[in-house]
Amino acid sequence: MNKQQIPVLPLRDIVVFPYMVAPLFVGRKASLMALNNVMTKDKKILLITQKNSEVDNPKPENLYNYGTLAKVLQLLKLPDGTIKVLVEGLERVKIFTIVDTGDFLSATYSALNVKEKSTTNIMALAKIIKEQFELYHKINKKISIDVVNNVKTYRDFNKLADVVIASLNINLPQKQKLLEIQSLESRLDKIYGYLISEIDAFQVEKKIKGRVKRQMEKTQKEYYLNEQMKAIQKELGDSEDIDDITEIESKLKEVKLSSEALDKCRSELKKLKNMSPMSAEATVIRNYLDWVLNIPWNNPSTVTKNIKKAKNVLEADHYGLDKVKDRILEYLAVQKRIERIKGPILCLIGPPGVGKTSLGKSIASATGRNFVRMSLGGIRDEAEIRGHRKTYIGSMPGRFIQAMKKSKSSNPLILLDEIDKLGSDWRGDPSSALLEVLDPEQNNKFNDHYLELDYDLSNVMFVCTGNTLNIPPPLIDRMEIIRIPGYTEKEKNQIANKYLAPKQIKNHGLKNKEITFNTSTLNQIIRHYTREAGVRNLEKEIAKICRKAVKILETSSLTKIS
Repeated sequence: MNKQQIPVLPLRDIVVFPYMVAPLFVGRKASLMALNNVMTKDKKILLITQKNSEVDNPKPENLYNYGTLAKVLQLLKLPDGTIKVLVEGLERVKIFTIVDTGDFLSATYSALNVKEKSTTNIMALAKIIKEQFELYHKINKKISIDVVNNVKTYRDFNKLADVVIASLNINLPQKQKLLEIQSLESRLDKIYGYLISEIDAFQVEKKIKGRVKRQMEKTQKEYYLNEQMKAIQKELGDSEDIDDITEIESKLKEVKLSSEALDKCRSELKKLKNMSPMSAEATVIRNYLDWVLNIPWNNPSTVTKNIKKAKNVLEADHYGLDKVKDRILEYLAVQKRIERIKGPILCLIGPPGVGKTSLGKSIASATGRNFVRMSLGGIRDEAEIRGHRKTYIGSMPGRFIQAMKKSKSSNPLILLDEIDKLGSDWRGDPSSALLEVLDPEQNNKFNDHYLELDYDLSNVMFVCTGNTLNIPPPLIDRMEIIRIPGYTEKEKNQIANKYLAPKQIKNHGLKNKEITFNTSTLNQIIRHYTREAGVRNLEKEIAKICRKAVKILETSSLTKIS
């Protein structure tokens, strides 16, 4: 141990190793006095790194216990009063005692450079460190080629270790740790690990930068080509197609599509951008995107939960039909308690003219749903239900997707009129395609052939009508059958008096004071002029009377007919 007190120069943000020549800028008063002291003696000074670089006046406890004995090679006083000093590390040391002399810190130390025999492991490590250091120089251009060439010639492995450490781009605690390791083999092993880590990190960084650069170049190229394409299309008068694409992109951001539909639209839009606007396929894709973006995906209308209001609507529109009205009110009552309930599939069976179709419209009004009527009479082609593949010329979605677009909401009431008149031929069986639509367990993923996407029909309320139960059993199994029998004479009289007569009087431009229908007149019409379960012919007879009344009023002096 050197018992002589040597001045200490505390360092911030740097660790100086033996054989390392480093410039230091000194401005603290104690450090300046320490340098002045050594310059009058042997120019040797202890360089010890601070544990916390933010401390301006470090005490002994603020310094590490290991440092480097260095020699001042050059000292230059700067105009601002600070000093630039060039030091060379001589040997690593362990600090024993640090004392504050009042002007600066001084310490006693012990040298750590213990000579070790060059074992096989040390020699092997030294060899691969030289190789890796040469590779490291290629990625870290701050290292001088002279340093690399000198490292190749070193046979003193302590010197090799210290020179390589000084060139490594590692943090301060890691460098201090290497300074403190006394075993040469352990130090070389650590250095090799840091070299490999630095080289790997650089290669990963280089790969990432290369990928980012290629992506940027690709993006810039695409932008440049797109701008050129826009300019060419503008010259050719195709600027409308550019506006169409911009409009589609804008709508794509606004519409709440499912993730599947969004991915599909983006894929189709990408194809459209790369096509000639005049090509047939571009027209097909534009039509497809127009359909996908204009059907309601998640746009429900507000369903009425006021049961009393719904009851009043049903009573105002239809006389009788208590069973049907009760079923609708039951549905609304349950929905009031449960937010999400699958819509019932009602099937109204009854003779012509009993008001099945108009009842469907009243149910929609009572529940607050948008109403769409779909006539199934005479349909024989399955594609009418599921849609045509978009590869066919003039292809379109099926009737259900068309109905959803027409309704403009994702929870309308769809009336399937004349479901018992469905047919089938070599083109398929539409009733089989209806199974998926009317099955509450399946219709949340209805797949239309044109869209090729799963569409949710589970929020739709379906009401079917038919004259007979000439419906395939699997379809009947999915529906709730409600039979509407023919009206009695009393019911027909009430319907005619409350609904049919006022309607026809208004339709023929008459006023209530100009014509009246009393009960006996209506009964006479019902008994002798109509023989039906419904009231369709009764309405025709009332209309005939109204026409006669208009003619009489216009050609005579009469002002009232009864």
